[in-house]
Amino acid sequence: MSRKNRLSPDDWLRAGLNALSASGPEALKAEPLARALDTTKGSFYWHFPDVPAFRQALLDFWGQDSLASPETPGDKREAVAQLHALVRDGFSADPLAEAAMRAWARTDATAKATLEDIDARRLAHLEGVLKQIGVTNPDIARMLYAARIGMGQLGDSNEKRNNEALDTLVDLVLALR
Repeated sequence: MSRKNRLSPDDWLRAGLNALSASGPEALKAEPLARALDTTKGSFYWHFPDVPAFRQALLDFWGQDSLASPETPGDKREAVAQLHALVRDGFSADPLAEAAMRAWARTDATAKATLEDIDARRLAHLEGVLKQIGVTNPDIARMLYAARIGMGQLGDSNEKRNNEALDTLVDLVLALR
C-alpha cells in the first residue's frame, strides 16, 4: 500500500489560487479545496486554523510572488527592454490569478488592501524604469500599468494583437521623451 505525500501549506495555497482563478472567492473553503487535492479537511486544518487565516495566507502568498519585481535595469537600453516586457507581460507569472485577485479585491477589504499595496510597489518600480529612460511624469507609469491591466481583461483570444498594441503604446511614450 503506497502512502500519499503530505501536503504542505504551499500545496494548499497553490490549490487556493487555482480555485480562486476558476471559481472565485466562494471556492476558498476547506471542503472543496480538500476534494481538489484528494485529501481530507483535517489536512487543511493542520496547516491553517480556519478559512479566514487561509485567505490571509493566500493573499500573502500571492503578494510575495507578485512583488518579485525584476532588478533595476543597468542602463537605458535595458530599461527600454524591461519597460516593453513589463507592459506586455505584466508583473505576475499567472495572469488568471492576477485577474481573480482583482475581482476578489472588489468585494473584500483585505484583498483590496493587499492589491493596493502591490499596485503601489509595482507602480514605483515602473516609475523608476521610466525615469531611467528619461520619462519623469508619474502619470505615464500609471497609464501604462492601467493599459496592461485592462488588456488582461480583454482576454487572450488574440494575444499577439494585444501585445502589439501594448508595444505600440510603449513606443509612443518613448517617442515623446
